[in-house]
Amino acid sequence: MIKLSNGHKFEFMAASGSLWFDGGGWFWERPLKLIGLLDPKLFTIVTKTLTRLPKEGNLKMYKPLSAVRFLNGGVVNAIGLTNPGLDWWCKEVGPKLKCSPLSIIASIHSNSPREAGEMAWRLNRYNLQGIELNLSCPNVNHNLETEMEWILETIRQVKKASNFPLIVKLSTNQGYKKIAKKIEFLVEAISINSVPWKHVYPDDLSPLHHLGGGGISGKAAQEHNWKMLKELVGHTKTPIIGPSVWEYEDIDKIQALGAKAVSFGSVFLRYPWRPTMYVKRYKKSLTK
Repeated sequence: MIKLSNGHKFEFMAASGSLWFDGGGWFWERPLKLIGLLDPKLFTIVTKTLTRLPKEGNLKMYKPLSAVRFLNGGVVNAIGLTNPGLDWWCKEVGPKLKCSPLSIIASIHSNSPREAGEMAWRLNRYNLQGIELNLSCPNVNHNLETEMEWILETIRQVKKASNFPLIVKLSTNQGYKKIAKKIEFLVEAISINSVPWKHVYPDDLSPLHHLGGGGISGKAAQEHNWKMLKELVGHTKTPIIGPSVWEYEDIDKIQALGAKAVSFGSVFLRYPWRPTMYVKRYKKSLTK
């Protein structure tokens, strides 16, 4: 369980993008709510990452799976930072959260520390539980591992502007232990992103190589992401959110590695009913 400074507690998270920009799910997921196979209220939900301006990325809504391939026990996606931009979200989604029963954390990605601060300030008026600062996107070229000062200044700008607790999202292809130590008293939790294709399959060409290769998530990413999880738990006092759930038993495995909360990501895409089923089963097991 993670308790944020605003009092919000959560044990299960719907990772960024798994339930669209409002927590209600992508259009193919929403019918599952009507028959009880998807219950967003069971999770603290991170929105798909927003940028200040609209970003085309690789996701085409008329063909949403064109930037996704299913693997044996996982997913590779090269969706990138496709999103309609912060202005759209503030007009179409943010106001509707006022009466929403959902617990929402807004994910943001910026081109500069100042821009991150400005975005965070604009989000203050909405009913959010926190902000997740996406410092890592496997399908976007970046060199953040060598830009510690950029990371620190971005976090400072967001904290100065925002009224909300801050979570930072990192990836295995960054100097995550060094970063985690530097930001230990600046952020309230760390989440873990998908793993770049070339880190998991260095000798194989990605089926999405024409879109940059993509990031691996789910069971196929567990070896890499759980190694990162274990190392972070032993390296920082900041609570870590454990990723890559695929089977129900993964919840116990992630908790045993020291994660204080568990996130569901690509399993929502492949089996959108599983996270709800797993959380209900977990909660039921605690009452026995």
